[in-house]
Amino acid sequence: MKRAATSSAELYLGIEGGGTRSTVVLADGKGRALAELSAGPANVRLLLDRQLLAHLRSIAARLPHSDVPLKAIAIGLAGARTEIDQERIRRAANRVWPGVLCHATDDLQTALAAAPKAPGVDARVLILSGTGSCCFGRNRHGLISKIGGRGHVIGDRGSACDIGQRALKALMAHYDREGEWPKLGAHVLRSLLFNDPEDLISWSMEASKTDIAALAINVFSAAKQRDPIALKILDEAAHSLAEDGLACASRLCDQGERVQFIFNGGVLLKNRTFAEDVASRLRERWPECVVSKVARTSSWGAVALAMEAASTGEAKPRPLSAKTNAVAGLGADHPAFDKDLLQSSPTEQRNDRSMQLDTLPLAEAVELMISEDEGLPPALRAESESILWVTQKIIAAFKKSGRLFYVGAGTSGRLGVLDASECPPTFSSPAEQVQGIIAGGQRALWSAVEGAEDDPTAGADAIKGRGVGKADVVIGIAASGRTPFVWGALAQASTSGATTVLLCFNPGFKTLPKRKGKFLPDRVIAPDVGPEVLTGSTRLKSGTATKLILNLFTTLAMTHSGKVISNLMIDLNPSNAKLRVRAAGIIEKLTGCDNDTAKAALEASGWVVKGAWERLVKKK
Repeated sequence: MKRAATSSAELYLGIEGGGTRSTVVLADGKGRALAELSAGPANVRLLLDRQLLAHLRSIAARLPHSDVPLKAIAIGLAGARTEIDQERIRRAANRVWPGVLCHATDDLQTALAAAPKAPGVDARVLILSGTGSCCFGRNRHGLISKIGGRGHVIGDRGSACDIGQRALKALMAHYDREGEWPKLGAHVLRSLLFNDPEDLISWSMEASKTDIAALAINVFSAAKQRDPIALKILDEAAHSLAEDGLACASRLCDQGERVQFIFNGGVLLKNRTFAEDVASRLRERWPECVVSKVARTSSWGAVALAMEAASTGEAKPRPLSAKTNAVAGLGADHPAFDKDLLQSSPTEQRNDRSMQLDTLPLAEAVELMISEDEGLPPALRAESESILWVTQKIIAAFKKSGRLFYVGAGTSGRLGVLDASECPPTFSSPAEQVQGIIAGGQRALWSAVEGAEDDPTAGADAIKGRGVGKADVVIGIAASGRTPFVWGALAQASTSGATTVLLCFNPGFKTLPKRKGKFLPDRVIAPDVGPEVLTGSTRLKSGTATKLILNLFTTLAMTHSGKVISNLMIDLNPSNAKLRVRAAGIIEKLTGCDNDTAKAALEASGWVVKGAWERLVKKK
């Protein structure tokens, strides 16, 4: 840790955290460092709240004691893309440094702030190329734009990893087509201590992003010796970086306005010829630009943001994106987000019958839970009219090649994904016909994803990503009725013309007031199943009721879509021995034939149950 004395009357703390490490600077009001240190990685999307708190506490414990007050903090962490992410950072910071103003943002904002601002510029664009790459910019109005940064498989254009991947592919292509191993290949084999190009096959399948990025050193070395393959690779990488930087700038201002392009990352800072190539491409396409390099670590950018926040007396809100992500018809004042509505929900109330659950004899507890579930059918019957209306909409959608989407978070999301996943094996329906969307994505199926359910924009983006349109039906599932992710999805689905339904267990949502410009779903199904036996644990009665209702939707919609004859699954997918026995039994029951005839018909039709049935019916 580096330390220096200070005589300033106030201190500022800057923290920048990425996927590899965190850097920290404690500085005085004159910009002099009192302490500089490094800590472990800190991607907020990969940290639970308790882990984030522990990370900040470990940093605080290593800072030097000072009688000078801490005026403000700025923390920029990888993954902090939304206001929800940033609020998590602020909450943790407030527990470690109570009462100190905290500006929370992402690591791109801190990197941009680390570079001195050129005079008279209308926008500043950071072009970052290290192991990975991305471009990030901000204009004088506070709008931001980001391009790239999506990882080495689908992004990181112009990065060290991209250069390494290009090298491996170019070398193998040359080797296959020309029958000789090029000079650049000799550099690569030497650096990896390999003897044969074929050794690269197994290595490339197991190599990490960092391993592949390290090959860029060989490409730059070979380029200095005018190796044609290396020169071509770097020419393509420079083109990619320049194009991304220019695209980022064009979202923030018009040609003719002055842009400052700021280079950061080892690829640009350690390879002057490559950096000059990128700069010349930028100047050629954007003559009114200034190109500079970051001279200090991003934690100094965080210090600058802390000073900026202190000067205004408040942490600045997250800037708007140049590509707006606002969800039409929603906002903090939407009636669905009324805290009183949540607190009055049966899902949040205590159950008088289970007050002694922790001491209740086990046999009595079993009886209690069974008796509580007995109240579910009457509660669902009270909603039968709405359930019928929604089922009719789903049937109509299927007839027009429309789709059914379930959207939820936590238990609700998992139940939606479960019902959707059961449709293809049960009805041989296309995988896309019934789909589940869960807040936080795939990982949320087995573990909690902090803050995922509180992001309405993420819900809207999920609907956009699935291409929801007017032929589709979208059912948002939220036990309390208030989940912002679900509301964002429903609002976006409505904008796309889809039929929208909210399934919850808070009857208060059936009487939401209509307000001009505020979205409401086409239908609300809200059975009153009462408080849970275990207060707030909506995987119990609410979860069971959800499963029952989803069973109704898909079973009846598929039945009325030609997937059932009598009460038999005529489109069953017999994918294993048990199901093949069942398929033969279905054919026997429908046609009256014997088992051997049923099996023969199934084998002749490729084990398509409906095909076998039609084959035997025609024979009659």
